[in-house]
Amino acid sequence: MDAESLSAALLELEDEINWDAAAMLDRAVRLERQAHLLGDELLAARARLSQANLRMRAGDVAGAAQRIWKVHQWAVDHGARQLTARTHLVWSNIHRHLGDPAQCLEHAVLSVELLDETATDHMRIWHRVKLADALAFSHSIDAARHRFEQAERLAIEHGRPDLRLAVLNNFAYAEYTAGNHEMAERVAQRLQQHAAEHGFELDASLLDTIGLIEIGRGRFAEAVHTLEVCIERHRTGREDDADALPEYLLTLAQAQRGLRAYDRAQASLDASRDLCLARELGDVLVRVHQEQAELHAARGEFDRAYEVHKIFFAAFTSLHSRQREAQARTRQALFETAEARQEAERFREQARRDPLTGLRNRRYLDEQLPGLIDTDPGLVVAIVDLDHFKRINDQLSHDVGDQVLVQVAKLLETELAAISKEAFVARLGGEEFVMVLPGRPLSQAAEELDTIRRAVRRYDWATLTRGLPVTISVGLSGLAETESDNLLSLADRNLYAAKHAGRDQVVHRGTHAAAA
Repeated sequence: MDAESLSAALLELEDEINWDAAAMLDRAVRLERQAHLLGDELLAARARLSQANLRMRAGDVAGAAQRIWKVHQWAVDHGARQLTARTHLVWSNIHRHLGDPAQCLEHAVLSVELLDETATDHMRIWHRVKLADALAFSHSIDAARHRFEQAERLAIEHGRPDLRLAVLNNFAYAEYTAGNHEMAERVAQRLQQHAAEHGFELDASLLDTIGLIEIGRGRFAEAVHTLEVCIERHRTGREDDADALPEYLLTLAQAQRGLRAYDRAQASLDASRDLCLARELGDVLVRVHQEQAELHAARGEFDRAYEVHKIFFAAFTSLHSRQREAQARTRQALFETAEARQEAERFREQARRDPLTGLRNRRYLDEQLPGLIDTDPGLVVAIVDLDHFKRINDQLSHDVGDQVLVQVAKLLETELAAISKEAFVARLGGEEFVMVLPGRPLSQAAEELDTIRRAVRRYDWATLTRGLPVTISVGLSGLAETESDNLLSLADRNLYAAKHAGRDQVVHRGTHAAAA
């Protein structure tokens, strides 16, 4: 598989709404291997993100959290904006599982803010849907409604009736969970009308949403019919989520109870319970116990209702405890990965800092300078050297020499920051420094650097150096006068000219700014 085919295969995983987590996870692992064989780091990172997402969908939220931060860091470091947007969407879903609406919303917002011209139509629509879901989760239903409507307009504009169906489903469910049953019904009606117009058969998950809304509106007979069709389509369809059929049977039991068809409700509930026990679906089983208590109460069997309610309460408490343990494990995974990331960033920063002065070092300069040269045709660089520094080391000590270097570094950094916030100074080694200034006329840069030279000369060195003067010589050059490959070497030649002409001066284009 070549890179183009591999990218297309990954896109199928990334832009998929209906999930077969186990099969898709296996495919994502195989695609990552192929990406490594091609030597394509971006494709490998995309495959790893799909794996993290699929693990989360399969319930391994902690495993997803442990894996995603490396993908996110790679995406940020390499300017992979589309991949970064996708990582924030997965982060949002992780925090939704954790029950953290604030973090869920923050990442959902970032997943939309990062969208640009490279985003797929699916991303433009679906990221806004998940932002709407996050807003609804945060109980901001008015803001959620606005985002759902925005996503729906985009689905229409981009000719994606399939995604519009998914938008309307999430929209209807959000209104239902917010208690806005009348609004939920209106959205559900639009969903059904849209499906009919485009020849879509409503799948089981959509019918379940519609059935819940019909129950909320008290239309139990319609809900029973909807759920019966839902269960039949589930049995003949390809949906294989373990909890899907138990959920549908539970919803059907609720509708049948509303019709006072208690025996049928009990049969549906028993079927749901059997599946929950067989598949170890503790979260659904808790709600089965709750519905069983409601069913006993509806029959007037209050003693049995009370006994089942105690079972429900014990199961709910146990489930809540397991959920808290799972959340704690995931939060620990997030903490550990955050620690690892911070440690990596700390070492990365240390590797680009001079340990004595705290300034940027040669490595940082080598990383930054090529990009600045490419984007700033007026870039100016200056090489700075301390005059007669060997005399300070020999007459006073290397410790005093180090103190002088530290103080000179502070002066250079402080004075340069006053000239330009975009400029920076780095230590090249020994008593030599380099200053990088954004685009400006060379004559202006020379005047500005001469003020820095004078600031070093005027500093009160007497206490530290016992009367020995501390001055600097500066050679500078700019892209306006030389080729990029020659930028530093020309500055170095001008520095040599400053030294040869008597030191304590700034030299550019053979022009001297003498000591004063």
